[in-house]
Amino acid sequence: MLWTKAAHLFFLIAWFAGLFYLPRLYVYHCEVQDKAGHARFCTMERRLYLMTTLGMIGTWVFGVWTLWLGPQIWLHAGWLHAKLTLVVLLSAYHGWLKTRLRAFAQGRNDKSAKFYRAMNEVPTLLLAAIVILVVLKPF
Repeated sequence: MLWTKAAHLFFLIAWFAGLFYLPRLYVYHCEVQDKAGHARFCTMERRLYLMTTLGMIGTWVFGVWTLWLGPQIWLHAGWLHAKLTLVVLLSAYHGWLKTRLRAFAQGRNDKSAKFYRAMNEVPTLLLAAIVILVVLKPF
């Protein structure tokens, strides 16, 4: 079980590294005016999204595996249900990042750098809530 948790944390860290950096790339991409710069950012964003997606998949796989190894926790762990809800929201945010990646690639981004700076805080808030739930198990 400890190896499964370790793998879960490894992939979680990889996932969040991408979630923290991809919106920052979007901020910089908004400021690019030349075609070469646009193409460079599209390539960087696509590659980072791929690695981030691998982190998300690994997080889900090893998280579910950890739960499968100890299913008794499901019955009365309100904190776990709240955490899983936040992870689903985080996964939706991940999917939304893909829609923005496509918009940039197709030259139809309609959001500002300021918007992406604000959206860059979403994973931070969700991570803080998840850590609090897992460590403190408040309910």
